[in-house]
Amino acid sequence: MVGYKQVLVLRRDLGMGAGKAAVQAAHASVEALFLILDSSNRRWRLWLSEWRLSGQKKVALRVNSFSELVSIYNKCKSKGLPCSIIRDAGLTQLPPGTATAVAVGPGPEEIVNEITGELKLY
Repeated sequence: MVGYKQVLVLRRDLGMGAGKAAVQAAHASVEALFLILDSSNRRWRLWLSEWRLSGQKKVALRVNSFSELVSIYNKCKSKGLPCSIIRDAGLTQLPPGTATAVAVGPGPEEIVNEITGELKLY
């Protein structure tokens, strides 16, 4: 049986407060879902449906730099998974345009784990 999940990857080096990190993760998750809904990619839509029906599993993981965050995003794109990268508006804790989070998936756990399996919990 194939499992589905979404991984939210956040930068720890930014020192975001808990609330800020939660909001950035939410932005990334929602943006990835909008990407799927706006696309005509049938595979992504199937993954979204299966993920939704199986409880919408999400995991928050961390990286320690901008370059690590971009690397995760690029790996996700190369594997054909839906993904989003979030840049902060700069209204509170961070300068405008700061890359804060990436959503990987939702997609099959096996593929998601190929990209994020070595990362630690946020």
